[in-house]
Amino acid sequence: METKISVIGGGSWATALIKIFTANIDQVCWYMRNEQAIEHIKATKHNPNYLSDVHLNISKLHLTNDINEAVAFSDYVVFSIPSAFLSDELEKLTEPLSNKNIFSAIKGIEPKSGLIVGEYFNKIHHVPYAQIGVIAGPCHAEEVALERLSYLTIACLDEEKAHFMAEAMKRHYVKTKISDDVVGIEYAAMLKNIYALAAGIAHGLGYGDNFQSVLMSNAIREMRRYIKHIYKIKRNINNSAYLGDLLVTAYSLFSRNRMFGTMIGKGYTVKSTMAEMNMVAEGYYATKSAYLINKNQEKPSRTPILDAVYKVLYEGKRANVAFAELTGELD
Repeated sequence: METKISVIGGGSWATALIKIFTANIDQVCWYMRNEQAIEHIKATKHNPNYLSDVHLNISKLHLTNDINEAVAFSDYVVFSIPSAFLSDELEKLTEPLSNKNIFSAIKGIEPKSGLIVGEYFNKIHHVPYAQIGVIAGPCHAEEVALERLSYLTIACLDEEKAHFMAEAMKRHYVKTKISDDVVGIEYAAMLKNIYALAAGIAHGLGYGDNFQSVLMSNAIREMRRYIKHIYKIKRNINNSAYLGDLLVTAYSLFSRNRMFGTMIGKGYTVKSTMAEMNMVAEGYYATKSAYLINKNQEKPSRTPILDAVYKVLYEGKRANVAFAELTGELD
């Protein structure tokens, strides 16, 4: 494709996106903070820190540690950094975002504002909603690296922009479809991380497959209630962008949110879990924001799973006690 795309972020998913884009796009700009990593990539064609086995086509890559240079490079800018770090990164910006097409591969809530990422770009950086899109799973970066068959949903109110990004991401191992449910898919991507934490906590506590199946059955219904309350449009919650993404995040061994929850269930503190993993589990930050968003509604949705995870992570309730109580709320 004769165009340019910029990717913001240096982690696993950003690296997987670079692998895809450089196969389809003529010029790709890649921003990451770590200058040593940039020099390593230029010398070895591999990211030293994430998905280090992936060969990178540097002939199409323009690498930079200047976020303004990356934003200025292209009309399409894909953000793939942890939501907790988003506002700090964007504080460096002098280039405007309001004239760019922004696609978010971030599955969480910007914690300082309490906004989903699309709302954050609209309200804080004045990007029109028609220029904001979402790249949704179910899709783990590790499986993209291995070229295992994966499916992505590209959501944008502007169908032409959604089609452009869908074509830019098609590979023999990546199938894409489009949607206009930007808000619903963003909330689903945020909530599924919380439910994956719950699945991990249950696993760490010793609950078996029978309970996990009930937990996930309740989780998709809880997700449907929550999203419908926030943004009511016709959607099929069983589609892959909702249910599929929930299942892969809750069950996969690649899921850092499930891993985080498992450690909590085994008795680790939040602080020790973060130190041990050395990776960001979006669900931890999303839990607080999602809980507060719901409680601030005039008529909050019924969210027993979200409430149980919140009590464990933020109120210090023992996981075994919280989940023993949760078992009585499920059906």
